[in-house]
Amino acid sequence: MAGGKAMIPIALAAILTVAIVLERFWSLRKKEVLPPHLPAEVKSWAQQTRRLDDGHLQALAKTSPLGEVFAAALRVRHLGREAMKERVEDAGRHAMHGLERFLNSLGTIALIAPLLGLLGTVIGLINMFLAVMSHGIGDANQMAGGIGEALVCTAAGLCVAIPAYIMHRYFRGKVLQLGVEMEREVIALVDSLEMEPATPAVVRKAVK
Repeated sequence: MAGGKAMIPIALAAILTVAIVLERFWSLRKKEVLPPHLPAEVKSWAQQTRRLDDGHLQALAKTSPLGEVFAAALRVRHLGREAMKERVEDAGRHAMHGLERFLNSLGTIALIAPLLGLLGTVIGLINMFLAVMSHGIGDANQMAGGIGEALVCTAAGLCVAIPAYIMHRYFRGKVLQLGVEMEREVIALVDSLEMEPATPAVVRKAVK
């Protein structure tokens, strides 16, 4: 109340910041992005199964971002490493886009929250000068109210912007780390598929 109407958008920005932070903490859990059991299961299934079941691949893609990239690689495993590499790159960009969801909004809040505080500061100073024009400089309460409104808005904007910026940088770093680990798991899968034992026909051809 002391900050005036300019506190309304700052309060909304604070609520949105809390919502985004909680959602990202939940969605970017490592076990949700990179299930620990998934790489071994997929490698075992891919090495034992020559004919891929499209329904199984669709279910795999829905398990997690890592499963989505695994499924993209397995769909074109018969076309060779280069085809798998291109498909993995496309699927990886899509998965990373999902991991970065709402981070642009969080960064925007970190940028505009101080500006909202500055706007409240300007409005408070304007109210103070209007009070001086109406009542003269002898009314200390009117001047104190305007200055207080300005300072409250400035402090509130900074209190929203600083945590939002810190969490934005934190989640950016976490997404990059998860992306590196995802890339390592996918490369391991592609390498394991390349090292599959050759079929008898291929072996006889190589012997000849």
